[in-house]
Amino acid sequence: MSAHVDIVAATALGATLEGIGFWANGLPSWDAARAFAQDGVLPADAPARPSPQLLAPNERRRAPETVAVALEVAQAACAAAGREAAALPSVFASTHGDLAITDYMCATLASDPRSVSPTRFHNSVHNAAAGYWTIGAGAMQPATAISAFDATFAQGLLEALVQLDSGSDTVLLVAYDSQSIGPLATVTPSQGLLGAALVLSRQPRAGAPRLQVEFTDGSVGEGTGALARHARGNAMAPMLPLFDALARNEDHAMLRAGPGRVMRITIG
Repeated sequence: MSAHVDIVAATALGATLEGIGFWANGLPSWDAARAFAQDGVLPADAPARPSPQLLAPNERRRAPETVAVALEVAQAACAAAGREAAALPSVFASTHGDLAITDYMCATLASDPRSVSPTRFHNSVHNAAAGYWTIGAGAMQPATAISAFDATFAQGLLEALVQLDSGSDTVLLVAYDSQSIGPLATVTPSQGLLGAALVLSRQPRAGAPRLQVEFTDGSVGEGTGALARHARGNAMAPMLPLFDALARNEDHAMLRAGPGRVMRITIG
């Protein structure tokens, strides 16, 4: 992996950031997250769960939290970018997928395997959110699902940038994780619900920031910004230094990119 990253890093990957979607407990939008990062005030009466309008009402109620947050932020990012959701290839990045469903599946298979719910079974796959998105948005473009432990967001961003460098005009990146429960919570802890999405493009756009990435040896600790502190218990928290930097108009962020590797993002 390190040799591959070194080769990719040498190509000076970059993208224009056209749109952002964000959802965390107490912060139901990117506008709310950006305001919180600057003044530390949570909005009043924030919803307890995302409600993605992409899904029909019955599907919206039945969808797992991971699917709900992924679709909510994906749709918000596309709207902010002014891009048609159906036209975009996508990268979905999640450390765990849905550990609540995984816990249910393991417990049921151990105690009464014949009673496994077909609905929960099809929601247990790691690319469930990507599947819901392509169906709901009517997207016929490729969708990729990625997991890479605490480097999941950085590797998802790398995948999106490589797709742009390989010829795609615009790519949607979606990252999300939820709370872990049961025995799995002792070995793969995660708290709350967190999701974010970026619409990234090859061409410059007036008023839109440009992201450039490079890789170095080293390590990155926990983020210290307001968003990183607010959702530090979630498995997708390693992405939050970038969103703190974007919210505060800072010029760089450092993300975990793998064992002994750091992704440095320059924002300009």
